[in-house]
Amino acid sequence: MLRLIHFADLHLGVETHGQFRPDLGHSSRIQDFLDAFDQIIDAAIEERFDAVLFAGDAYKHAEPSPTLQRRFAERIQRLLAAGIPIVLLVGNHDRPRSVVRSTPIDIYAALRLPGVIVANRPERFTIATPSGPLQVVALPWIPPRLLLADDALREAGTPELERRYKEVIASALAPLLAALDAATPAVFLGHLSMEGGRFGSERSVILGNDPLFGLDELGLNSAPIDYVALGHLHSHQVLHERPPVVYAGSVERIDFGEEREDKGYVAVRIAAGPYPRDVSWEFRPLRTRPMRTFRLDILTDTPMDEIRRALERHATLIPEAIVRVTITTTPERAAAIRPLEVRRWLSELGAAHVAGITVQTERVARPRVELERSSRHDPVSLLERWVNLHRLSDQLAKAVIQRGREIIERVESRSSEPR
Repeated sequence: MLRLIHFADLHLGVETHGQFRPDLGHSSRIQDFLDAFDQIIDAAIEERFDAVLFAGDAYKHAEPSPTLQRRFAERIQRLLAAGIPIVLLVGNHDRPRSVVRSTPIDIYAALRLPGVIVANRPERFTIATPSGPLQVVALPWIPPRLLLADDALREAGTPELERRYKEVIASALAPLLAALDAATPAVFLGHLSMEGGRFGSERSVILGNDPLFGLDELGLNSAPIDYVALGHLHSHQVLHERPPVVYAGSVERIDFGEEREDKGYVAVRIAAGPYPRDVSWEFRPLRTRPMRTFRLDILTDTPMDEIRRALERHATLIPEAIVRVTITTTPERAAAIRPLEVRRWLSELGAAHVAGITVQTERVARPRVELERSSRHDPVSLLERWVNLHRLSDQLAKAVIQRGREIIERVESRSSEPR
């Protein structure tokens, strides 16, 4: 049985919501991404996985600093020292704007390090692992702009360019898939957008048109592929069951758009035997830096006291987190809010970084209750209307009305007693 690790979208170099650490020579946020990377390397070594498949976007951009390149190389060296091969796929963030320039991971191909395979173009290769051979068909990010050299296509517009782009990719993959040996486990490793995939915050950093591929357009439906390992979309998701088509997702949160997403990697098992083989996989969450958004509606005339109490109620969620606070109140109360003091409180409660304190003002319009003339002086009717207006749960509404009736009856009884 082959045991593989599939991960993607490291984006080493993201510094948002961090502080520079002189002791490390880089941002604290970069260290968060390295810590996530270390957990994957540790698992691969401690559990003796057969190979690691990285599905693209090693860096935030195609010109990482020498410090970042060294940090990345140190982790690759740990795998090599343990005898675990790794495939490094080139993603869109790894591609320079000029198509003739090298990517930052091409250095591993130039060094010809045993155990490291750099996939910079569509290709098929076989990896020797302790549990037997593994076939890999790799599709790195191929910039659509490569086709713009054709003047006719430039004039044809986006739909025709996308159609032609898909044809070029399918033509490149067809002979690679046809050459697969059905008797040997095979994985498709790609950095692209698949139909049915859910985009997240990465949509904002994708430039231009991003073609969507179907399994049939790539030829994967008819090929002896055991597992499809994808990168590019930051949310972990499964698009197809047989074969499993899986986005590992990014290893750390890029921004607050990914606040509620688990980040991690995928552990894959491919059984021996003839195709179709039994394949199982599990998503393994990583310990990552939490992001927390607190939305506070301030309703009293002592807003700072109310804010302090609200933050203290969330005290267990704040330590080591990247935090932002949105405060909604009236213009009159907003004048009494001191954001710098709120920021200080968050730091005292252990926040790793305060991303922002936003104060939103709105005029409070009290809802009006239209009453029939016959019920305007009936306190029970008024109470029932108040309960309906506030949309309480059935259980709470019944309890409020019952308690209200008791109080009203007691007051009315006392009022009727002779004095």
